[in-house]
Amino acid sequence: MITYSVGDNITTRKPHACGCSDWQILRVGADYKLKCSKCGRVIMLDSVDFHKAVKTVNNDK
Repeated sequence: MITYSVGDNITTRKPHACGCSDWQILRVGADYKLKCSKCGRVIMLDSVDFHKAVKTVNNDK
């Protein structure tokens, strides 16, 4: 299993409503807090939904 840390940039399978699929991780744990790279919207996903949504991890912070 891949470990995620605060500050990692990820790409999701489906784009956000603004059209961007790139997110920055702000919090890890039972819930994941993500910030959209384009519009700045902050969302929280539980760990199950988060792991389903992640397509790739871009570790170039």
